[in-house]
Amino acid sequence: MFQRSFVRAAGIGSRGVAAFATIVTLALIAPARAEDTPADGDPAAKPYNLHGETTLVWQGNAPFRAAYSGDNSLRAHGQGRETLSATLFLGLRLWRGGEFYLNPEMFQGFGLANTHGAGGFFNGEAQKGGTATPIGYLARGFFRQTFELGGETEKIEDAPNKLAGTQSVSRLTWTTGKLAIVDIFDVNSYARDPRDNFLNWTAYSHGAFDNAADTKGYGWGTVLDLNQKHWALRGGYFLEPTFSNSERFDHDIPRRGQYLLELETRHQIAGQAGKIRYLGWFARANAGNFDQAVADPAFDASDSIAATRRTRTLYGFGISLEQAITSDLGLFARASMRDGRNEVMAWTDVDRSLSVGLSLKGTAWRRPDDTVGLVGVVNGLDKHYRRYLAAGGLGINVGDGQLSYQPEALVETYYSLALRKNVFFSLDYQLAINPAFNADRGPVSVGAMRLHAHF
Repeated sequence: MFQRSFVRAAGIGSRGVAAFATIVTLALIAPARAEDTPADGDPAAKPYNLHGETTLVWQGNAPFRAAYSGDNSLRAHGQGRETLSATLFLGLRLWRGGEFYLNPEMFQGFGLANTHGAGGFFNGEAQKGGTATPIGYLARGFFRQTFELGGETEKIEDAPNKLAGTQSVSRLTWTTGKLAIVDIFDVNSYARDPRDNFLNWTAYSHGAFDNAADTKGYGWGTVLDLNQKHWALRGGYFLEPTFSNSERFDHDIPRRGQYLLELETRHQIAGQAGKIRYLGWFARANAGNFDQAVADPAFDASDSIAATRRTRTLYGFGISLEQAITSDLGLFARASMRDGRNEVMAWTDVDRSLSVGLSLKGTAWRRPDDTVGLVGVVNGLDKHYRRYLAAGGLGINVGDGQLSYQPEALVETYYSLALRKNVFFSLDYQLAINPAFNADRGPVSVGAMRLHAHF
């Protein structure tokens, strides 16, 4: 009776329940299956692997002060929403160095205010749009070829989209197909995945990184990654959406699209490992211009920006740090900026972003698989974007009809409790000051519960 009541309250469909229950069950039995593996088994010889994960998030915002609201505003009277996802990770070894991966995925649910109301939105599992019934799609489907360059080797552990084996530390890897740019670029050990750590969009990724993708966060592209012992250099090309926040991709290759370059350096401080990543991107895309839209005498919040769309140059850069302080405590930080004159194509309405945070394992209180995290974020907008929003314009995630501009400040903390080796329950709290960069609204408190399982 309780289970049926919960399902009805959360709005989870029968297919969603089936997917969620299946992956949770497999997660619970996975440790026992791993123990049955022969000690002399060679994981590098396995020609395939199979993993899965599922995540259920319930999130709500408390009522808050709002002088006015617009089409893209967070609900000032308060609201609760849920999201549910389930993903399978299928890997196949084709030949030495050649691998192919498929990730079918199911999703259901909505973000708060239908994923509107903040530049740093509160739930990284919430897709733009949302769906009341479970939908299935191919999240990733890509080919990877690794060319080993000889010398020292390292062990590659079995993981989702990663086949176990041994590879040269010095190697060149080519990845091509459908995937998420943040699978390869802007990867941070302490803040990178809303399914098991920080939920806020601008906490687990560069806030101003307008990475080319559809509304689900996936895109089509190709990447070359040169790895060395103390550094790595990776570059890629990805298709841009046909227009801002579109599901379709622009196939005018190579005249339009996003080009990326990232340098990763590795170091040690007092015997603890750290990394710094320098990321830059350049794109040609069918984007609107804020100043031209506002200059329209018959300015319309929904149509004026679309009328200015043409091929434009978009660019930005970011720098990120991760540094182990002890074996359990890690520090991370990100800073990013983008051109603020033109539309955001795929990510979120942020032109400047700075975040600093800590991640701590629970070894000190005899819970080594638990994690507690804390992060502070400040997001900002360029003056061109501010004028557009003040005139009543709408972005991908923000647009209150008016704007009393102030930087958006966010604090997020979470505690992830390991129920079993592969099953985790988290409590998450976020405080947003000037949500959607508007001093006339907020502050707002947002709380969440998350259940995550993987095998």
